[in-house]
Amino acid sequence: MKDIIVNTSVSAAMVEIVLNRPHRRNALTGPMVEELISTLERLIVSTEISVIILRGAEGAFCSGLDLKEFSAEPPPAWVPDFLERWKYFHSLLFECPKIILGAIEGPAINAGSALALACDLLVVGRSSFLQVGEIQRGMAAPMNLAWLKLRHSEATAARLALVGDPITGNELVTLGVAHECVDDSSVVARCTELANRLAQYDVTGATQMKRALRQTYSNGKSFIDFHF
Repeated sequence: MKDIIVNTSVSAAMVEIVLNRPHRRNALTGPMVEELISTLERLIVSTEISVIILRGAEGAFCSGLDLKEFSAEPPPAWVPDFLERWKYFHSLLFECPKIILGAIEGPAINAGSALALACDLLVVGRSSFLQVGEIQRGMAAPMNLAWLKLRHSEATAARLALVGDPITGNELVTLGVAHECVDDSSVVARCTELANRLAQYDVTGATQMKRALRQTYSNGKSFIDFHF
């Protein structure tokens, strides 16, 4: 079973990336991130794709890093390089000229919340939740903080990162983190509907708008500037 499903048959200008480890609530491993990297590298250079949907399989977005895999004995060969590859993937997300929509069902925790925050627009379920919970584990949250710094106010970042509690669908909309909150059963359908609408826009125009927004609100900074 593939850890990442890339559905390119949705429409000519839209692709769907599905995190596909439902038995672990789509928790991330090194090989999974490598698949995400290679997929996004291909999509970035596509002249046809303008919209990407990112979601998880079977009712969960992403429960974070798969700590069971990370702590396996002997350690997997990918562990020493994981942090650099994870940072590189987020740099790709930062540079990506495609509109990225997140369909958030169930949990988006820690590394999963960083993936959600990296999306341009989120459609969330009423009982889905985003949790930047690293503070409760005494851990750093560099990717979460980088996206919060880029996209949101200090007050919103503090609400998410300093308390570390789960924040559910309607409150995510109130905070400006999510675009829309719908019934849990409607998340994927509603996100796909929105993606289909955006995919009808001229591909060149959509790409240029995304680049212009990123350049305007990042003030010409790179992802590394937000990371540190």
